[in-house]
Amino acid sequence: MVNKSSAIVANNIVKCLENEGVEYIFGIPGEENIRLVDATFNSKIRFILVRHEQGASFMADIYGRLTGKAGVCAATLGPGAINLIMGVTDAQTNSSPLVAISAQVGINRIYKESHQLVDLVQLFKPITKWADIVLTPAAVPEMVRKAFAVAQGERPGSTYLAIPEDVEAMPQAKINKPLSISPSSKPAADETQIEQAVNLIKKAKKPIILAGQGIARDHAEKSLLALCDQLNVPVATSFMGKGVISDRYPNALGVIGFMRHDYENFAFDSADLIIAIGYELQEFAPSRINPNGDKKIIHINSFAEDIDVNYQISVNIVADIEKAVDLLTAQLKAKNITFVPQKAVIKDLVAAELDKGAADNSYPLKPQRIVSDVRKALSDDDIVLADTGAIKMWMARLYPTYQTNTCLIGNGLSPMSFALPGALGAHLAKPTKKVLATMGDGSFMMNSQEIETAVRENIPLVVLIWEDKSYGLIKWKMDMEIGHHDNVDFSNPDFVKYAESFGAKGYRIKKAEELLPTLKTALASTGVHIITCPVDYNENMKLTNKLGELTISL
Repeated sequence: MVNKSSAIVANNIVKCLENEGVEYIFGIPGEENIRLVDATFNSKIRFILVRHEQGASFMADIYGRLTGKAGVCAATLGPGAINLIMGVTDAQTNSSPLVAISAQVGINRIYKESHQLVDLVQLFKPITKWADIVLTPAAVPEMVRKAFAVAQGERPGSTYLAIPEDVEAMPQAKINKPLSISPSSKPAADETQIEQAVNLIKKAKKPIILAGQGIARDHAEKSLLALCDQLNVPVATSFMGKGVISDRYPNALGVIGFMRHDYENFAFDSADLIIAIGYELQEFAPSRINPNGDKKIIHINSFAEDIDVNYQISVNIVADIEKAVDLLTAQLKAKNITFVPQKAVIKDLVAAELDKGAADNSYPLKPQRIVSDVRKALSDDDIVLADTGAIKMWMARLYPTYQTNTCLIGNGLSPMSFALPGALGAHLAKPTKKVLATMGDGSFMMNSQEIETAVRENIPLVVLIWEDKSYGLIKWKMDMEIGHHDNVDFSNPDFVKYAESFGAKGYRIKKAEELLPTLKTALASTGVHIITCPVDYNENMKLTNKLGELTISL
């Protein structure tokens, strides 16, 4: 039984977390943070006990991405804290708000060589916006408030706070109350910059819009649509921007960022002006759309971009995205600036590829067939997570997406295995939505232990494994670059029995016609469902060869 009188600082930390609106903490307790974990027991916060700290960080990562509120993950010191690094870095590179909290050795021994001592603040500083350590009880309210304010700031990301074990257990002569939360604001667009953008667009012959994930973060989808309606120009999204404009929209091209010259690249090849809205350089290299560095670029985002020779900005509008785009649209409308819409050649090519795959009953299933059936199984506002690997390329390219944050791809860090734990974070963030994790068999085995978390915590989970018994994307890359592959193949357990051993329901697809009804059954049910679907990745090189021979006249 923990002595409550010795856990006042831990209780105060939890009160500060409640003040920030924290609903969940994903983590694993250790000897050095038992008071903090215990303090959540009678609080408004639900502690989600996970099976690996990496899973906790991915859950917090996706929860933050979907809610705009920092997801919180917690661990003990040393190895526990180090295991948080993957998801913390993913959130940072994806501009998702996350606060990581871990124990640290006591200040009575932090200054010398000591058991499990690692300088965690220095470890987390390069992968977060801010990292620090609480050295006195009085600092708790200010430091917790700062962790959330920075994580949820103008460009969201990760923060880290270390709590020494002796500080966590300290009594306090005076309880410092949580700080009030100041409303955040973003600067208004500079009208001179808007006017320059209007003039640049007026002079352009073939402008194109590049829509990034910043539009989702700033809830500027309606503003983007109004701009597209006014200009009548094609719009492509980044992988992480999928859904900010519906794929049903006539001028929507699809995504840009595939590793070879895809259909959408041709639209950028012929463009003389790129209107980049909410795009971040880490989503994909700008050399992919401006290889010669000679195109005019209008940058609209809530923060300035890094310097890149292929992303030299002609007009830089750093402001609230929604308000900036609204102001730009109003001025374009006032001057009656619009363009003749282009033929839907690219859009038709993407649709034709998916339609052809949808009718293919071969086994193992073609990637196109799997994408088609996933789309049929989910409603417009349901959520699918596409893990890193060959699966990401097929889902990003072909999965029709109609609403923001309904196809989640990690393209900053691009870690394998985020989708399974991320699906738990997604369900807790959006409990009324159906959630599907799609992942390769290599990724699945990296964090499959979180199946037990879902079963125990009674969190619905459906996972679709694309099984090829290989690290498929690396095999694809090796075949493209060096003409052969090696050291990429492995064996798998019986995934049906594996799922059942956790108390989950397991399925194995034995013919193409089984996939869609199985998906529908699993998604309509409660509990945890693991579906294994053999995939034919011979399509990978067929696609690469096809794109290599492709020529589109626009």
